[in-house]
Formats: sequence, structure tokens, C-alpha cells
Amino acid sequence: VAETLKTQVYNDKHSWKKFLELFFLSLGIGFTVIGILFFFAYNWNDLHKFFKLGIIEVLIVSMVLISVYSKVKLLYKNILLTGAAMLVGVLFAVFGQIYQTGANAYDFFLGWTMAVSLWVFVSHFSILWLFYIGLINLTSLLYVHQNAIEIPELLLSSYFIIGNSFFLLASIFFKSTGNKVPKWFTYILSFSVISSLTLSLIAGMYSYKKAEYYSLIIILSLFLYSLGIYYGYKTKQLFYLSIIPLSLIMVFTSFLIKKMNFNDFFIFSFIGGFIIVSITLVIKMLLYFQKTWKNGK
Repeated sequence: VAETLKTQVYNDKHSWKKFLELFFLSLGIGFTVIGILFFFAYNWNDLHKFFKLGIIEVLIVSMVLISVYSKVKLLYKNILLTGAAMLVGVLFAVFGQIYQTGANAYDFFLGWTMAVSLWVFVSHFSILWLFYIGLINLTSLLYVHQNAIEIPELLLSSYFIIGNSFFLLASIFFKSTGNKVPKWFTYILSFSVISSLTLSLIAGMYSYKKAEYYSLIIILSLFLYSLGIYYGYKTKQLFYLSIIPLSLIMVFTSFLIKKMNFNDFFIFSFIGGFIIVSITLVIKMLLYFQKTWKNGK
């Protein structure tokens, strides 16, 4: 049990050092890409079109070649590959500006997604995977909106929830088979899924007309919340045991506000008291679990 707490619950010095190293390296690559964007924005009219495309292509090829053939750490290679994946989007954007392709935004992001897919699957790098999932979500959303496809909002939300849940469950499965999947990756995906569920439950509750597919959102919520609570308790991860109850508190508070006259002082005091009491109970529950697991029970 002590070993489980050490590996699954607490972060040691080495973990924090690795996280900070990864964070600052990623931040450096991100600022470099942003610097390139500002360079083009400021000097756009003075640059020849072949120079505009050429400098980005040279940077992409150089970063990929260094990632493949250099002898630097695998972490540095993956971060360079992530920077190259971001520059692919810059290349497409510059190409579209020069030749005025007239393509829709979703075409741009779809091409970007397809162009970096091989790098994502080969690298097995969590940051690049997170970036890739973001591109997929953005492409899908823009496709629906720009083609004026009439999909009820809650049904559209359920599509995104199911899709991101698939990536989340896949990452948990790969982690259980011995693959290295960092906690922050699953935490970010979990947060996005639970946030989407929370917003969808509240939006359906406040819909002026009968909310279609609200029952689907409720079924997804019951399934994913139950699965999250079970997984959090089984793996001794307080993250899931805290974020899910907080989501339920937000949903139930919204329900109380909808059903009651919020302008009334006593109702306002009741709702405020409910929030304080419920959050206090959640904190006590988390402290109880932490103490129980620490004592080896």
C-alpha cells in the first residue's frame, strides 16, 4: 500500500523536476513558434512569397531531421517534433494568405490534423497527443458550424463527450498495460469531459424549450461519473473523487436556482448554505480517504 501511495498518489522530487523540465522546454518551443508568427505579421509586406514559405519549410525540415537523426534526449526530440507540428499550421496559414485559396476554416484544421497524424502516432508523446486531440475537436466543431448542419446542441455536446471519453479511456487502458501515460494527460482529458458534462447538464436544464437529447446527457453523466468514482477509488486518486462531486454540486445548485426564487433572501441563504456544507463534506471525505490510504487500510 505504501508503494501504491508513493507511485499513484504522491509526486516525488524526480517527478516535479521532470515536469518542470518538460514545462519550460515546451514553453520555449511555444514562444519560438509565436515569435515566428509575429515576425511574419510585422514584415509581411516586405517579404517575398518564396521566402515566406521557404523559411517555414526549412524550420520544419530542420526540426524533424534533428528529431530523427540527432543523439539528444528523446524528450528533446519529441518537443522539437511538437514544435514542427505547430509550424505545419503556420505553413498552411501562410500558404492560404499568399494564394488566397478561399478554403473554409475546417479545411485548414483538417489538413493540419492529417499532416501531423504520422508524427503523433510514431512519437507517443503526450503533449503532441493532447495537441492532436485539440485539433480533432476544433476541426469537428468548425465543420458542423460552417456547413450549417442542424444538430441539436445537446446531441453535438454528446458527440464531443463520447469522443473525448474514448481518448480518455484509451489512455487509461494503455497505462494499465504498462505504457507510460503521465497523470496530467489523463487529468486534462478527464477535466474536459467532466466540464462538458457539467455545462451540458446545466444548459439542458435552463433551455427555454424542451431540451432534446437531455436524457442522453443524463445517461452519459451517470455512466461516466460512476466509472470515474470507481476508478478514482480503485487507483487511490483523489482528483476524480474531488472533481466529480464538485461537478454534481454545481449541477444541483443550478437546479435549486432554477426552481426557487433567487431574489428571496432566505432562498439565497439556503443555497449559499448548501454550497458551503456540501463542499465541506467533500473536503472531509477527501481527508478521510487520504488518511485511510496513508494508514494502509
